[in-house]
Amino acid sequence: MPSLADQRHELGLFLRSRRERLTPAEAGLPRTSRRRTPGLRREELAVLAGISATWYTYLEQGRDVRASDQVLRSLASALGLDRSEKDHLFRLAGLPVTGSPEQEPLAAEVAAVPGLLHPHPAYVIGATYDVLAHNEAAAALFPSLTGERPNFARWTFTAAEARHVVVDWEPEARHLLARLRTLAGRHPGDERFTLLIDELHAASPEVRSWWPHHEVRAQRVAGRKRLRHPDLGPVDYAYTAFHPAEQPDQTLVIYSDARPC
Repeated sequence: MPSLADQRHELGLFLRSRRERLTPAEAGLPRTSRRRTPGLRREELAVLAGISATWYTYLEQGRDVRASDQVLRSLASALGLDRSEKDHLFRLAGLPVTGSPEQEPLAAEVAAVPGLLHPHPAYVIGATYDVLAHNEAAAALFPSLTGERPNFARWTFTAAEARHVVVDWEPEARHLLARLRTLAGRHPGDERFTLLIDELHAASPEVRSWWPHHEVRAQRVAGRKRLRHPDLGPVDYAYTAFHPAEQPDQTLVIYSDARPC
């Protein structure tokens, strides 16, 4: 494990590499006739990020200074970092990686899988239960999957149809909330979880009642679940969950072996 000094050194090198690749034109600064350094000067980046030039110099030199969440966000914005680079910056600074409230990206190859599994209901969910892809069979079983901002946690606790579709609603909902707490604990400071949990508290008396119990639960990779199909009535499904190799927070869920209850 690298020492704190090594980590500060790596942080400084990373900031310098990203500063030197950013041209004044890309940063919206006027051109000057002579520049001794590639990319932006430290003073220019500090101005763009709204921080002290001296303090930024200490940070890039690997000195014993600590950057706040707000400062890192400002630097990431000024440097035009993408999501992976921003996550790397936060890790080097020893702060929790912060997520975006926007829907997470899904590889096209993974998005196509639910369609290949038809007629078995299948869908892909993200870390916060956002439904990222689904097939027609899943849309028939869970009608709200085709609605605005589809999210399984939100659907479970706020959609009237959820208590009809999920035969054993209370234990299933309680288990989901415990898994959501477990996932949130793995992503401290992630705004996506904060926003969702706040929304569920505001909308659901069950969430407000159960959350203080601090229940946690690992995700189930297989099992059976009773769901009410619009045409077949109550059905006992076998389900299996898989994680894409490069996106362990995303889950492909497949329902099969349907048996009438």
